[in-house]
Amino acid sequence: MGKDVEVQEQGAEFSAKDYQDPPPAPLFDLGELTKWSLYRAVIAEFVATLLFLYITVLTIIGYSRQSDTTIEGNTECDGVGVLGIAWAFGGMIFILVYCTAGISGGHINPAVTFGLFVGRKVSLIRALLYIIAQCLGAICGAGLAKGFQTSYYNRYKGGVNMVSEGYSKGTALGAEIIGTFVLVYTVFSATDPKRSARDSHVPVLAPLPIGFAVFMVHLATIPITGTGINPARSFGSAVIYNDEKIWDDQWIFWVGPIIGATIAAIYHQYILRGSAIKALGSFRSNA
Repeated sequence: MGKDVEVQEQGAEFSAKDYQDPPPAPLFDLGELTKWSLYRAVIAEFVATLLFLYITVLTIIGYSRQSDTTIEGNTECDGVGVLGIAWAFGGMIFILVYCTAGISGGHINPAVTFGLFVGRKVSLIRALLYIIAQCLGAICGAGLAKGFQTSYYNRYKGGVNMVSEGYSKGTALGAEIIGTFVLVYTVFSATDPKRSARDSHVPVLAPLPIGFAVFMVHLATIPITGTGINPARSFGSAVIYNDEKIWDDQWIFWVGPIIGATIAAIYHQYILRGSAIKALGSFRSNA
């Protein structure tokens, strides 16, 4: 089990797969707008992104407060550290993807949604509504974090993403592209129906590798950009903190993730899975 099986019967050969790829999502599906399942999914994306920003922003602020050496009794080694921040982001993604995967697919990230759209996993209408919900949820989550800890939020810059001193914008853009590629590539691999069939005996939840991907990328890129790889996370924090420097760097946290997600979708769907070759073969057989 787990592999394409070649079956021979009375001299005729045909292949029987033990998994089935879902059909590509339509580009426009106006019928979705009449279904409650779409709006339920949009609400789930909004709430999940809100919770994601609330927990992660407060984690960053808490670490900054505990490691602030200008406060008596604090040392640079206090707090959860960069490792703890990375765990907060990866852990929250694991939790939220697990909770919402059966409702919305557990995107919680416009880059993931865009990558799945490029890979024909979601329609344009669903993708647009998801991205709007994610951005609004991120703004509300960052706003809640500021509302609970206003003074610390302003003092420690609200956990915003920006290019760190000593790094160029080109380096930051490259970090966002590669980091998002790792995340979206993991999403495609973890949700691949062929992998699910082949590895059905392995009790690994899809949210687990996705959460670990977020964790590992944060370890690598926190020193460079604070790690975006999620335009909603970067945008929500920027809206609430609202600083000129933050807005100057904001394009990096949209362009980088979109490029990285697009490359990951094309790589997985059209190179590893050979969708382009299959489509060409189908076209030729029908000619």
